[in-house]
Amino acid sequence: MQIRVVQRILGLLLMIFSLSMLPSAIVGMVDGGRSVAPFFEGFLLVLLAGLVSWLPARNEKRELRLRDGFLVVVLFWTVLGLAGSVPFMLSEAPHLSIADAVFESVSALTTTGATVITGLDDLPKSILFYRQQLQWMGGMGIIVLAVAILPMLGIGGMQLYRAETPGPVKDSKLTPRITETAKALWYIYLTLTVACGVAYWAAGMGVFDAVVHSFSTVAIGGFSTHDASIGYFNNVAIESIAIVFMLISGVNYALHFTVWRNHNPITYWHDSEFKTYIILIGLSAMIVIGYLFLSTNTHPVDAVRQGLFQTVSIATTTGFSTADFSVWPAFLPVLLLFLSFSGGCAGSTGGGMKVIRVLLLLKQGSRELKRLIHPNAQFVVKVGNKPTSDTVIEAVWGFFSAYILVFVILMLLVMGSGLDQVTAFSAVAASMNNLGPGLGKVASNYQGISDFAKWVLSFAMIMGRLEIFTLLVLLTPAFWRR
Repeated sequence: MQIRVVQRILGLLLMIFSLSMLPSAIVGMVDGGRSVAPFFEGFLLVLLAGLVSWLPARNEKRELRLRDGFLVVVLFWTVLGLAGSVPFMLSEAPHLSIADAVFESVSALTTTGATVITGLDDLPKSILFYRQQLQWMGGMGIIVLAVAILPMLGIGGMQLYRAETPGPVKDSKLTPRITETAKALWYIYLTLTVACGVAYWAAGMGVFDAVVHSFSTVAIGGFSTHDASIGYFNNVAIESIAIVFMLISGVNYALHFTVWRNHNPITYWHDSEFKTYIILIGLSAMIVIGYLFLSTNTHPVDAVRQGLFQTVSIATTTGFSTADFSVWPAFLPVLLLFLSFSGGCAGSTGGGMKVIRVLLLLKQGSRELKRLIHPNAQFVVKVGNKPTSDTVIEAVWGFFSAYILVFVILMLLVMGSGLDQVTAFSAVAASMNNLGPGLGKVASNYQGISDFAKWVLSFAMIMGRLEIFTLLVLLTPAFWRR
């Protein structure tokens, strides 16, 4: 393990991250000087911390190894979660405790969207902008951005790319060079953000709201500048735009790149994961809309409007709301919560276990049933008419097992803090799936739970964002052996 090399990289990344606090300070100055100091002070503190880390190891320029990459990724998200909390702790409106500040920062960076802050409509714009910006930065994984920068600093990036890239296939690249891959992903991400912001503005949002909501929509984060979320605007056009961009952002960005490069939108429908993603959300939306219409006095138009929006928002793990789905009748809240477990596609800004893993689990389950009937037959699991190796299938089952085990342990810990079963289950699900809103006491916000529960859920958010194994591998003795 090359600790000095890791230290140098971490110092560089902290210094780069400190610059992210300056735009919020500028927004604060434009907003009449409200909450400007916390961001300048935060900038100086984080810059100093990065400098202290970087200086002693500045001459360590050896190539990263794979294990170093895993350590950098985990430290990066953990340390940036702590660094990002500094302005929240220094701010007077709102003034957050350490647990609350770290929770809010980690929630933003992991694009979870769970919040401990209330009274958003009255907060300074600098704070509101900072929350949304953190989500936008975390949306594609700040490591991907760092991969584009690190080669220019003399640091290799492929190890980080393998450690960060979500999904069962880790080594596929869009372009021959990792720097070009990172740039390609970020060009798509930036283009979608600009398009979403312009569409929001054209539909009636103010410039500030349009910009910051485009950040959280494309990042599939779910933070808003209003307590009522997207429902604040009560605008069908805005809700429709949000639905479109949430769906787009939940698709594999490698697929977006392939479609853009080939100029052939039909490529989307040739992708098995994309088809499963659209069909799953479509069928779920029809169930929610139908049940709302049949079991309540909801007008058909309102049933379609609310049902479709909430289904897309929860299924893509965005977490925007136009209605309080936690009070919907019968099984609907639980159905929507379970949808977040599949989440978005691999390689998207969405959370959850990823649609491709769910698809492979279903296909493997089907194969096992066939084997019971025909014990001597050979069945191959195929995705898109291509056979999937047993190694990938085993990795998916391993991921699923680890996911369930970690979920159960974290839920028991949260229940041990005094929360009821429904609240604990939904809070852990919403955190690990990077969803945000839960049920019970965490339906609207997480302010009322204990500090211990907030620390556990912050850990769950990072676990979910790094897809379990990236973090778990650091806890194994084999990782630290020479």
